[in-house]
Amino acid sequence: MLDIVTLGDDILRQDAEEILNINGEIAQLSQAMLNSMYNGDGIGLAGPQVGVARQIFVCHAQNDEPRVFINPQLIATSQEQIPYEEGCLSIPGVWGDVIRPATITVQAVNEKGKLFRLDAEGLLARVIQHEMDHLKGVLFIDHLNETARNKLIKIYERKHRT
Repeated sequence: MLDIVTLGDDILRQDAEEILNINGEIAQLSQAMLNSMYNGDGIGLAGPQVGVARQIFVCHAQNDEPRVFINPQLIATSQEQIPYEEGCLSIPGVWGDVIRPATITVQAVNEKGKLFRLDAEGLLARVIQHEMDHLKGVLFIDHLNETARNKLIKIYERKHRT
């Protein structure tokens, strides 16, 4: 099981590096990430969240299958933007409404090295965008206004700092 890093860890603010060699090690990492995500009752988990500053994330949205995204790129986003309450395994215990495009098209490579393109909507589109943010050092709280962000940080610190 991989440890999930939390708010305050510098790796969460770093740009993740492209993965150049997709091999058995990457396949093992993706499986370990899925296991850690399930263990944390999450639906998405990015490399930086487990201390790996590489462009990889996993997700398993409701009514979908487990997915691995390596070196993902957003190809298209809808003009329609919708709010949805988001949380994060790296900021446990707090949630906030984030506005994101309703539908997206993403291109990535899977754990077997196969390039794929995916049109996503609803929760799957949301999770993909949230996890892709992690690869750029962006957290969901960064999408909130300053007042809401500061309130959530205070709640988090009150719950998790001793």
